[in-house]
Amino acid sequence: GGIRQGGTAIMLKAKNKLGLIFFPAFDWAISPTHPERQERLLYTQDQLIEEGVFDIPGIKEYKPDIATIEDVERTHFCFPNTKSILTESHLVSAGGAIKAAKLVMEKREDRAFALVRPPGHHAMKVVHGSRGFCNINIEAVMVEHIREKYGRKRVAIVDTDCHHGDGTQDVYWHDPDTLYISVHQDGRTLYPGSGFTDEQGGPNAIGRTVNIPLPPETSDEGFLYVLEKVIMPILDEFKPDLIINSAGQDNHYSDPITNMRFSAQGYARLNELLKPDIAVLEGGYSIQGALPYVNLGIVLAMAGMDYSYVREPDFDREAIRQEADVTQYIKKLSRDILDRHRRARDFVMRGMPGNYFVRKKSIYYDTDGIREDQVESIMVCDDCGGVLKIETISSVNPLCLGVEVPLGACDRCKSEGYRILEEAREKGKHAHIQFNILNRQSLLE
Repeated sequence: GGIRQGGTAIMLKAKNKLGLIFFPAFDWAISPTHPERQERLLYTQDQLIEEGVFDIPGIKEYKPDIATIEDVERTHFCFPNTKSILTESHLVSAGGAIKAAKLVMEKREDRAFALVRPPGHHAMKVVHGSRGFCNINIEAVMVEHIREKYGRKRVAIVDTDCHHGDGTQDVYWHDPDTLYISVHQDGRTLYPGSGFTDEQGGPNAIGRTVNIPLPPETSDEGFLYVLEKVIMPILDEFKPDLIINSAGQDNHYSDPITNMRFSAQGYARLNELLKPDIAVLEGGYSIQGALPYVNLGIVLAMAGMDYSYVREPDFDREAIRQEADVTQYIKKLSRDILDRHRRARDFVMRGMPGNYFVRKKSIYYDTDGIREDQVESIMVCDDCGGVLKIETISSVNPLCLGVEVPLGACDRCKSEGYRILEEAREKGKHAHIQFNILNRQSLLE
């Protein structure tokens, strides 16, 4: 087995055993010419075959599993029901991420990369339809599957998509066991217009959300600087059991819908330093100019192999170098983020345990044109993530209710969850009610 370089096969072996899961989703596209279509993965697959990646001992391809409705409902409140917002492709895409997790958790592979679509990181806790090309959050479905099957884990999700992962942030806003770090193009200049440094998590999980909004025209230098100066120190402090890279590739200098200057070399170096256990593909719409090379670089880096020869055909380091003012801005931003992160727990405004912290949200589903209003209430708790209650109404659904008892819930939050459920059933004002106990296994122990 080997990589073909200049027409010569070089004999190689993967230092880390790596599982690759492919699912191009032939039957799912927003439209035939939309950037989110099957060719996104077909060019990558061709590139990996052409380079002889699947011939390298230690790199193995797997078929995806199919996620179940229960897997989705462990993560989301879907209205009017779960089946109505899904296609089979969504269940296979999430199942590809789950397969990656199984390979790592069962020690069949050291690391795994799910190259799947449709993507997921704009799908929030509540789902009425599709937003940002996402219906369900495939990384979150995978993480909750891991916790259900393999026990409670501290998980760090590092999201390197150019767009802020507002969905993943929302799903884990109240979870003290999940560290969500998003490095993205500043929301003042790009969809979805969120991901600012003051977004740090709910009252029971303050500091567990870290946003790094980078200025347009940031190149390899800037991304790798924040990785070294901000992301790695915070990861070291959190001590996760698992690191997941939400591996969006639309920070690339050739991407048609963003304004960044990241390269395949930069992406590979980022993965070499981050050492994710699992990577899951997210965005990236330079279908021919970027994805085949970026994915090749990531695969080689995750396998612990030399990626120094990987280059885009039009790569010119000088042409994509960031300006000096961008470098200075990023250095100051990094200091501010670390300072804010260290002070987060000192300045959080907590009510007395047992009280509710309430926030109101208005959400627009840009893909489906749906408007939603939410009132979200979380019980302030020193002992667990707090029972969560969300009342939601949208332009396609009447008033609905979601109630979640968190993983490792204390007795007070468990009983409060059941109380809310019974009260809602008695009053009968909600058209649909979803009740979720995270990790049902714990109730049987």
